[in-house]
Amino acid sequence: MTFLRRRNAIVAMAALGAATLTGSALAQQTVTLRLHQFLPPTATIPARAIVPWAKKVETESGGRIKVQLFHAMSMGGSPPQLFDQARDGVVDITWTVLGYTPGRFNKAEVFELPFMSGRAEPASRAFHEYVEKNAADEFREVKLLAAHTHGPGLFHSKFPITGLDSLKGKKVRGGSRVINNMLLKLGATPVGMPVPAVTEALTKGVLDATTIPWEVTPSLKIAELVKHHTTFSGSTGLFTQTFALVMNRASYEKLPADLKKVIDANSGVDTAAFFGRAMDEGDKVGMEVAKKAGNSLVTLDAAETQRWQTTAAAVEADWVKEMQGKNLDGAKLVAEARAAIAKHSK
Repeated sequence: MTFLRRRNAIVAMAALGAATLTGSALAQQTVTLRLHQFLPPTATIPARAIVPWAKKVETESGGRIKVQLFHAMSMGGSPPQLFDQARDGVVDITWTVLGYTPGRFNKAEVFELPFMSGRAEPASRAFHEYVEKNAADEFREVKLLAAHTHGPGLFHSKFPITGLDSLKGKKVRGGSRVINNMLLKLGATPVGMPVPAVTEALTKGVLDATTIPWEVTPSLKIAELVKHHTTFSGSTGLFTQTFALVMNRASYEKLPADLKKVIDANSGVDTAAFFGRAMDEGDKVGMEVAKKAGNSLVTLDAAETQRWQTTAAAVEADWVKEMQGKNLDGAKLVAEARAAIAKHSK
């Protein structure tokens, strides 16, 4: 019996030692997360949000998380494929425009409606909160890190826009199906394309104008290609596009508990606001570039803005009706979105 007790004790100590070593090895595990996105590294979100976010994650993990950045679709594919690249584990994390995959994010799409929101930081807080409450199922295949918006949308054109009639027959880039419907209602000929294609399209005459926020104009050299920029009176922009930073679920789940906490601490409403704030700061830079280029910057007055709002209201009506056909209460979702924006814009 003495021999058996001694042998069992040795076996138990060996097992405990092995478990301790395994736990220690796991605790010291270093993980490389590959992040893929569609803009050049000098653009606002890569430079002012993604790179600082990655450095913060690396620092807070004690260097045990390494974020490897792949800009401008350098890992292949096209911008509309980015969400699925994260879902399928082609990469670990992607940043993308939700509107590049039409019909997929029905409930999240409400934030794209005309004259819905203004500054990106409060709108991004509102959007992430709205998604968590109303559209979490649309992100069930990934780990949602942050959902955010850009700032007030406007026109950048080769011709002056002085009123609604200015757009008739003009070829204008739209970044989503909702924005394209809005352009159609406003009298333009919408041309859908991801933002990286805009520079070439303007250069070759495929476009007469584009709808993008100020922040992305410097990286696309928009101020060199057009001479007119048109904004609207009031606190909301003509349109908004929505974005998401998402992570492959398996990549997240296999992290040790302490590294999951690092990712969790760099996710959510505050992270969305951080990305939105970068957009707001980038808007100021883009506007200054256009001013220095001697371009025309026009803000349509309140009466003319009201004309645009009245015409664009048909887009919202179309969207609500379409959502009804998908068994979604579109009117309620619009109300939820506006309530969230009002809450965070105080």
